[in-house]
Amino acid sequence: MEVKALQQMMSQLWQMQQNLEQKRGEIHAEATAGGGMVAVKMNGQKQLTEVKIEPDVFAGKDQEMLQDLILAAVNEASRRVDEELAKQVKDMAGNLPGVAGLRIPGLF
Repeated sequence: MEVKALQQMMSQLWQMQQNLEQKRGEIHAEATAGGGMVAVKMNGQKQLTEVKIEPDVFAGKDQEMLQDLILAAVNEASRRVDEELAKQVKDMAGNLPGVAGLRIPGLF
């Protein structure tokens, strides 16, 4: 591969990274557990931005169940963020010549 072509590809990858960081800020995932008894929202940096717990959960006074519901909702929201990021990376890489064929572990 020529140096100039490699430099161009690196420039495109840098631009792709910048675009991904911008899109990451736009991602918001929601997930629920226990039939909606616990609902969480997470941003693209995987920070929880909102947690809602139905009052009925507290009536049962089952601390272990509440913990399990929160874990399930947070893990699902995290999975959805990962899914959306992977989709966006794949979409961006498909638009860059020569990059779509690369196999970079953890990126594609």
